[in-house]
Amino acid sequence: MARLDPCRACGKDDVKIIAKARLPTSYGKFTIFAFCNNMDNKEHVAIVKGKVAGKKMVPLRIHSECLTGDVFHSLRCDCRAQLEAAIKKISKLPCGVVIYMRQEGRGIGLANKIRAYELQDRGYDTVQANLALGFPSDVRNYDVAAALIKQLKIKSIALITNNPDKIGKLLSYGVKVVKRIPHEFGKTKYNRDYLAVKKRKMAHMLS
Repeated sequence: MARLDPCRACGKDDVKIIAKARLPTSYGKFTIFAFCNNMDNKEHVAIVKGKVAGKKMVPLRIHSECLTGDVFHSLRCDCRAQLEAAIKKISKLPCGVVIYMRQEGRGIGLANKIRAYELQDRGYDTVQANLALGFPSDVRNYDVAAALIKQLKIKSIALITNNPDKIGKLLSYGVKVVKRIPHEFGKTKYNRDYLAVKKRKMAHMLS
């Protein structure tokens, strides 16, 4: 098989499926899709349960990469708990999708996220830390995620989220979000303030 540069494989397309494979997990069997991407030149993936092409009301979670939470099990955030809960939830349904976006640290990157952690250790909240580093509170965008959804030929989605900004941006990119599925998991004594800031300053729909 010829060597592939994922960032150049799309040709004139913004996003295109370039590979798929079976992905058995501890939660169930999925298919993982890889995409070439000329929009942000990052390698995002989607794991899919069942057949979603042409389907309406497909349960779908967009998860932004969090190395500290997803891999190292950090309790400073709720990321790993949310990711695992979404995969478990979808594994029990006839179909569904988890899109894993390479948008570390709300889009500021891994090193800057650790710098933001350092500021938080000195008393800043998550929004204040990003602003102090010269970033908006949330740099993430969902144009690529919208393109991935269209590549999977999904007609409409039930979005698993607590984030109204995610809903609004997907709608603005032409994705039919017909339902929101609330998704609160991973509260700990270490992320109590983090979740409070999400609710108070970022309007996340949390209890």
